[in-house]
Amino acid sequence: MSDPRDDEDWAAAMEAIDDTPVSPSEGDTIGDVIARRYDRRGLVKGALGVTAATALFGPAVLAAPKTDCVAEAQADTFTPPSFAFDEIKAGADENHHLAEGYDALVLLSWGDHLGKPKEDAPFEPLKQSGAEQSDRFGYNNDYIAYFPIDGSSEHGLLCVNHEYAEATHMFPNVKSLKDDTNRDSVDDDMVDVEMAALGVSVVEIKKLDGKWTVVYGSPLNRRITANEPMALDGPVADDEKALKRLRTKDDPDGRDLRGTVANCAGGKTPWGTYLTAEENFHYLFWTGKKDANRDARIEGEHTDYPANYRRYQVPKRGTPWGRKYAHFNVDEEPNEPNRFGWIVEFDPYDKNSKPVKHTALGRFFHEGAETVLSNDNKAVVFTGDDAKNEYVYRFVSDGTFIDDESKKAENMALLSAGTLSVAKFNDDGTGEWIALTPQNCGGDRQSGNGWFCSQADILIDARLAADQVEATKMDRPEDVQPNEKTGRVYVMLTNNVERNASTVNRANPRANNRFGHVIEIIPDNADFGADRFTWDILVRCGDPDRVELGAYWNAATSKNSWFVSPDNATVDCQGRLWIATDQGRYWQQTMRADGLYALETHGIRRGTPRMFFRVPVGAELCGPCFTPDGETLFVSVQHPGADGMKGYCDGRTDSKFDCSKEASFANPATRWPDFQDGMPPRPSVVAITKKGGGKIGG
Repeated sequence: MSDPRDDEDWAAAMEAIDDTPVSPSEGDTIGDVIARRYDRRGLVKGALGVTAATALFGPAVLAAPKTDCVAEAQADTFTPPSFAFDEIKAGADENHHLAEGYDALVLLSWGDHLGKPKEDAPFEPLKQSGAEQSDRFGYNNDYIAYFPIDGSSEHGLLCVNHEYAEATHMFPNVKSLKDDTNRDSVDDDMVDVEMAALGVSVVEIKKLDGKWTVVYGSPLNRRITANEPMALDGPVADDEKALKRLRTKDDPDGRDLRGTVANCAGGKTPWGTYLTAEENFHYLFWTGKKDANRDARIEGEHTDYPANYRRYQVPKRGTPWGRKYAHFNVDEEPNEPNRFGWIVEFDPYDKNSKPVKHTALGRFFHEGAETVLSNDNKAVVFTGDDAKNEYVYRFVSDGTFIDDESKKAENMALLSAGTLSVAKFNDDGTGEWIALTPQNCGGDRQSGNGWFCSQADILIDARLAADQVEATKMDRPEDVQPNEKTGRVYVMLTNNVERNASTVNRANPRANNRFGHVIEIIPDNADFGADRFTWDILVRCGDPDRVELGAYWNAATSKNSWFVSPDNATVDCQGRLWIATDQGRYWQQTMRADGLYALETHGIRRGTPRMFFRVPVGAELCGPCFTPDGETLFVSVQHPGADGMKGYCDGRTDSKFDCSKEASFANPATRWPDFQDGMPPRPSVVAITKKGGGKIGG
């Protein structure tokens, strides 16, 4: 594994964080389980079955019919319709690409003012300030959720996460992390811009004359940043002893938090609120101590709970925020890291809604927080811990959802109390959710193996609690996407390069799993709240023509449609699965940019992908989100031209990129989406519609 500070740029550094396993438990990895469950013959049979069906019935039978959004159906009998669009070619260049018959509109870009039209408040990258950025669309947009206004699919609010800042691409004359491990080239003014560029944007949008536009100056437009006041609730907030671990000089009570950061994916609740997930928060914490003293410092100076710092990789010194602000400096505020890594909820329809960090959902590197209802109307939240050898979690509320708009306040309390569980995948294709409770966790506080005196301790140290119950260690679990139409749940597993030959048993699990896979969970009784489930592998990603990779696809998969590194996912109104990919700097191994894929989940087409949208080189595709009628698809294009660009010397068009160097503000690999001299590449939200109207995907 590599230390993030040895990498050439921030994107690579963030990826190195995810490549760093910190789970010490002896529980099975998902690779161990897959190896025992599957042999090659079983996989080949499935592929040959589809080939035979194609030969028998012909391609016409496999063509997808045009279908409207389907009504509610019995989950265990529902079959989604197939997709109907011509896939695009895989490849990599400086622009985006979209399936024929669709239009793509760049709706929002980093630096766009939320109060004034672009012509009245143009973005000037050489004149940035923290105050100015606080009124503008943030950087590195990620998860998107659409909230209808008056039930409309043509007028609503977009909530958009902003995951992390990349100083080398945002400002001139900033050195790479490798060349500037102390981040001296990032000055205090840049720190203020970065802190204002993260968090969440809430933006009112409206479709006029068939085209989406921003409602500039809307009273609902809002930025929530690393400086926003936050509340705390749940078991940690109610436990005076546990609160000692969150108290700081500025907040001796421990319940008045400041800011949300590392906002990756998220969720939208049935009661109309937004959930934003705090992921790689550890990277923002600074220390003035040298690496050689790190272990001694953690055990001796900074916390009474040394395993906590180790397990959450605190501090990482990825940004110099802590040089200016004490609360991001663990030398000054050793408890501050415990105030991050939570799920945050607020009401986007209420500009005065104070965000709340829900401790009942546990603290770790949350990728998302997809929320559905159980059969008895309890709130169920699925979330992955986005790092190698970490876990898949589920929260089930104690209270029940009230289907009454006037009861929003009561419903917003649902995530304050409930049961947090972690998934265990058994060899026989069954699985269970293991509750993280003091009875189940136990352990010896002095040894750091457990110490769980209370539910609050468990939630602050959720990773350590999951270790104790020997849950299944996963290959970097990201989005965990429930499908309310079918009652199934899809787990995106991006990769795990740390798996080695010692975990390979029998025919499969893949050592050095660079390309990831997707697991399908089927809860008992089609109930998301059930404690038991069955599971299967939907696809194992990679080039199917390279036998040594062990990829597993439907035999109908084309050379353009296979993908790697599944990251985000969504389900459209017809119950169909869409997957966004994030290869990071490893895209040059496949020579195809990331994008959005439609993936069949049922019938003889099961396991067949189609590429629908391709991002510019060096970018990843995040946060796919549909309007309720399925006629608009919003996607985030994050860090265009940033990932693994050194050596990208072929396939370029008119850019002046020096491919012997890494990309930077002065040496951009693309100037997407503006393609204007002096304008750096800008992460953006793209709105996709069908020419002439109609459902996305057919």
